[in-house]
Amino acid sequence: MLRESSISFGYELDLAVVSDTSLPIGIPGGNALLRFVDVVLGKSDSSLADTHQDIITLLGPEALVDAAAALGNFEMMNRIAEGSGIPIPRQTIDREHEIITKLGLLDLIKH
Repeated sequence: MLRESSISFGYELDLAVVSDTSLPIGIPGGNALLRFVDVVLGKSDSSLADTHQDIITLLGPEALVDAAAALGNFEMMNRIAEGSGIPIPRQTIDREHEIITKLGLLDLIKH
C-alpha cells in the first residue's frame, strides 16, 4: 500500500529506508514520519511529543492524525494476520520477491 500510494502521488520511494534510515525517504516530511513510527513502536528513545510537533510543523496537524490512523491500521492488520496464522500466499511472495529480498525478509517466510 505504501509503494502504490507513493506512486499515485508522484513520489519515488526507496523501501530500503525501512532497514537503513540514513537513506533519503523521498516524500515530504518522510524522516519525521519515520521517527514517529520508531517512537510509537518503541524503537527510539525520542520524545513522542517532539515527533508530534515535528510532523505538525512540517505537514500540519491533519497529517499527524492521518499518520497515527495509518500506523494504527497497519498494526491492527499485522496483529490479526499474525495471531490467526494467516500464511502469505505464494503468488504474493513471487510478486513481491524483489521487495522482500531487498528488505532482508526472505528468511522470515515459511516456504
